[in-house]
Amino acid sequence: MAEYKSDIEIARGAKKQPIQAIGEKIGIPNEHLLPYGHDKAKVSAEFIKSVKGNKDGKLILVTAINPTPAGEGKTTTTVGLGDGLNRIGKKAVVCIREASLGPNFGVKGGAAGGGYAQVVPMEDMNLHFTGDFHAITTAHNLLSALIDNHIYWGNELGIDIRRVAWRRVMDMNDRALRQINVSLGGVANGFPREAGFDITVASEVMAILCLATDLKDLEKRLGDIIVAYRRDKSPVYARDLKADGAMAVLLKDAIQPNLVQTLENNPAFVHGGPFANIAHGCNSVVATTTALKLADYVVTEAGFGADLGAEKFFDIKCRKAGLKPAAAVIVATVRAMKMNGGVKKDDLGQENIEAVKKGCANLGRHIENVKQFGVPAVVAINHFVSDTDAEIKAMKDFVAAQGAEAILCKHWAQGSAGIEELAHKVVKIAESGASQFSPLYPDEMPLFEKINTIVKRIYRGDEAIADKSIRDQLHQWEQAGYGHLPVCMAKTQYSFSTDPNLRGAPTGHTVPVREVRLAAGAGFVVIICGEVMTMPGLPSKPSSEKIFLNDQGQIEGLF
Repeated sequence: MAEYKSDIEIARGAKKQPIQAIGEKIGIPNEHLLPYGHDKAKVSAEFIKSVKGNKDGKLILVTAINPTPAGEGKTTTTVGLGDGLNRIGKKAVVCIREASLGPNFGVKGGAAGGGYAQVVPMEDMNLHFTGDFHAITTAHNLLSALIDNHIYWGNELGIDIRRVAWRRVMDMNDRALRQINVSLGGVANGFPREAGFDITVASEVMAILCLATDLKDLEKRLGDIIVAYRRDKSPVYARDLKADGAMAVLLKDAIQPNLVQTLENNPAFVHGGPFANIAHGCNSVVATTTALKLADYVVTEAGFGADLGAEKFFDIKCRKAGLKPAAAVIVATVRAMKMNGGVKKDDLGQENIEAVKKGCANLGRHIENVKQFGVPAVVAINHFVSDTDAEIKAMKDFVAAQGAEAILCKHWAQGSAGIEELAHKVVKIAESGASQFSPLYPDEMPLFEKINTIVKRIYRGDEAIADKSIRDQLHQWEQAGYGHLPVCMAKTQYSFSTDPNLRGAPTGHTVPVREVRLAAGAGFVVIICGEVMTMPGLPSKPSSEKIFLNDQGQIEGLF
């Protein structure tokens, strides 16, 4: 029985096919697969270019309610739905993000799905995989090194060392590095200044890799990065340091999508991995657009709840890449509804219909929000064995009253057989042509108005508040020609507000803007709200304490 096997045990027992056989299913010839071992490969740039004229398949977004410690299973549902669509005779590809190492050893866990709806090789995906994140980290830090080196050798560009905007990154949670001093130790080490580290998934290089359409576009965007300002506040770009060419060289393989497979041997692209709370939360444009040329259906996910992941998927990724999603799936669980209704984690096993009804307010808000983008939504109830029929009925009744449908999904325990009903429903919605997708705000809207639009329409807050210095900074960027960019909200994932403990569907709150960063290469403005950190810390008992190699040399405790 599935209940008695851990995710890693299930993954270890997978009957994987050679990656060439997976490529063959979607028409990728062997010579265009660059294998990393037997079960993963990169897809060549030549092949990607060759299919650009193909007709697009239908794009399905999987999003969710705000995450709770009870677990929602968004990636599991994404993978399960991909398998379910293939099971009912559709040619479907799954597109998900790569896992960040830091949270794997911290608290979040892996990012390959779970139960009998997983992508394999699970261990590789959650560790070094094909080295994409290492390449991004290295390219980012090459630019950091070039900035300090340029200053050391005479600072020909006139960089004001008080206004260096480019921080360093690493793919690990390390709060000690959030704010540091560099170049200490005397003349030989340069000019001391304050600096800091972000986690790799928050790097603008990560965002650029995930939004670039090809290598040429990647190099241009890398050159557009603003690294610092002069005393007159004029910007210094990465191309001014002649960094763009070398950075693109480091990323030439990383930009190619990674092909792997589900437990049911269906194709999956796993590529890119910006967080949704501090970055834009979607897998790469290259992977998604390529998959659309090769399949009838592409199932992709956006990070965390729909207030973050789906909003950024629609307002940043779809806007920039010209994508038009055909349907959205909102993942929820009975357990999470009970937590939103005030039940403690230890008491989730007991039936509590009133708590389910109370907690459904959070789900209702997400349904309304997705519909604001003109995309029809269906709710997937990710089943847990402790769910009772009465609790499931309460959820279904609530969703029906919202003008949508909730479907019970048992893919975690049964694989594709447990999600057939949802697959049929998604096909029905997608084939109906009901989607009338449009972003939430127009390009020409002023930046602070864009922030307020999201705060009012998605978070249901009263307003965004910001110091005059932040408003002035936004105005300066508008004057410099960046006013047309979308905004990328960096905010806690646990609530519609900036208070992570405020569950449910709060209204009347304000959203304080603490800092703004211009990501000119990625093509958006990062709006840092509340206490969200761009370099996470580890918990008091990190997951790493339980990760080890067993006597057979296999990894234990990873997920």
